[in-house]
Amino acid sequence: MRILITGATGLIGGAVARRVAAAGHDVVGLARSEASAAKLTGMGYQAAHGDLDDAASIANAVRDVDAVVHAASPNDQNSAAYDEVATRAIIDALRGASKRFLYTSGCFLYGATGATPATEDSPLNPLELVRFRQPLEAEILGAADDGVHGIILRPAWVYGHHAWTTMMMYGSAKEHGAARYVGNGQNRWTCVHADDLADLYLLALEKAPAGSIYNGAHGAAVPLIDIARAASESAGAEGRVAAWPLEEARQSLGGFADAIACDQLVSGERAERELGWRPSRHSILDELRSYAPPAA
Repeated sequence: MRILITGATGLIGGAVARRVAAAGHDVVGLARSEASAAKLTGMGYQAAHGDLDDAASIANAVRDVDAVVHAASPNDQNSAAYDEVATRAIIDALRGASKRFLYTSGCFLYGATGATPATEDSPLNPLELVRFRQPLEAEILGAADDGVHGIILRPAWVYGHHAWTTMMMYGSAKEHGAARYVGNGQNRWTCVHADDLADLYLLALEKAPAGSIYNGAHGAAVPLIDIARAASESAGAEGRVAAWPLEEARQSLGGFADAIACDQLVSGERAERELGWRPSRHSILDELRSYAPPAA
């Protein structure tokens, strides 16, 4: 297949691009500049010029491919606007084509879950940061009648390849001598390694039915204070941690601070059962410990 991937140089999109290319598919990355196009071609991919907020350029890029993976996620105040324009442009361009469209949503749509792991059938209680995704998911699923083979993936906390959220705690330990965590420390993260998640994307491209939803989540949820301690240890801060008050964190991180503080248990069993997904990479704690310099 010839697959268009938005965000093909990012954390999720980059892992997906590597995985589908390894499986023999042709990767086309969306490039907003000549520099971005050169980076993509240097990685062995093709480049299609386009911008997430330019519906016409998205439509042009979609016409020449067999499937689309939307994995770009701008981290600024324009995230919702960009995602809405790009997603609706993809839907419109795919009407009547019966091509697969994998949309990257997220587990923050469930909000705080309490003690019961969220499944794909759980009610949605989205954090404000991602509330815009709920109607977009409905539009994707509703487009099935128009020949759009929509599939929704909801990743949990993604780590691996020096993901920003894990490096943030590592960096604070390096700079301040203690890894900062938001919340009471007992708030739990359900996680997934980027490469395990990429395996799920490939399986979904190959055999997920239209209108399906899958959580990309693996393993037991981990208290944030344990993640912070692992970051502190690997950064040479001897496991020292410090609470970052939520209101103070919001001043620096906006609504993302509430995501960090959210207590979530999420199940990825449906993907394992229906698609044969077999996540196998090391845990987020082992990921952080791998950042420690080798002993002298």
